[in-house]
Amino acid sequence: LYSSFFGDFGFMFGGNPRQQDRNIPRGSDIIVDLEVTLEEVYSGNFVEVVRNKPVARQAPGKRKCNCRQEMRTTQLGPGRFQMTQEVVCDECPNVKLVNEERTLEVEIEPGVRDGMEYPFIGEGEPHVDGEPGDLRFRIKVLKHPVFERRGDDLYTNVTISLVEALTGFEMDIAHLDGHKVHVARDKITKPGAKLWKKGEGLPNFDNNNIKGSLIITFDVEFPKEQLTNEQREGV
Repeated sequence: LYSSFFGDFGFMFGGNPRQQDRNIPRGSDIIVDLEVTLEEVYSGNFVEVVRNKPVARQAPGKRKCNCRQEMRTTQLGPGRFQMTQEVVCDECPNVKLVNEERTLEVEIEPGVRDGMEYPFIGEGEPHVDGEPGDLRFRIKVLKHPVFERRGDDLYTNVTISLVEALTGFEMDIAHLDGHKVHVARDKITKPGAKLWKKGEGLPNFDNNNIKGSLIITFDVEFPKEQLTNEQREGV
């Protein structure tokens, strides 16, 4: 799956926590929202992102760099001095920023949670006098039309007929990876009744061998017209 870097994703600039402990200047960190489906959360996936990154390249000439404030003392006369603050800069080779296309591969791990971040060190905004910042992909799990996630559990609603609610039924529910979950009832099913299928939820992020439950809520569809004789006999 290929995605344009600033096309399908929202992005924002963040702070640089490493900069507080270092004197080397750094470019800004970039935080990118990476949308993933519930199917990807269940099975995992690798997403390739095309990144147009500005990179510093050497250019002709010199430039001012490492500018800093320094105090200069000037003697005005016997016992008289004047202190002024001046900006002092070094001379460095000139640079220019050139956009370069790079492909980054993001691993969507099974059970990943909404809001988790995947860092790419040095892939953020450049700094001509220092190091580039970092790029962080922040997971944003999309809503699913059939299943709702609550922790590692999955919730879904299934509609059955009145006859099925009274006499029982069998059905297969298609799961996120395509496998079928068999459901059978041989007794009366009341509207709102729930059925737990252990081990049919999402994999736990820390231990993929552990899975949550699938909780099925049954909705009963009542007939809009009178039952036929055949339906009455079935009941």
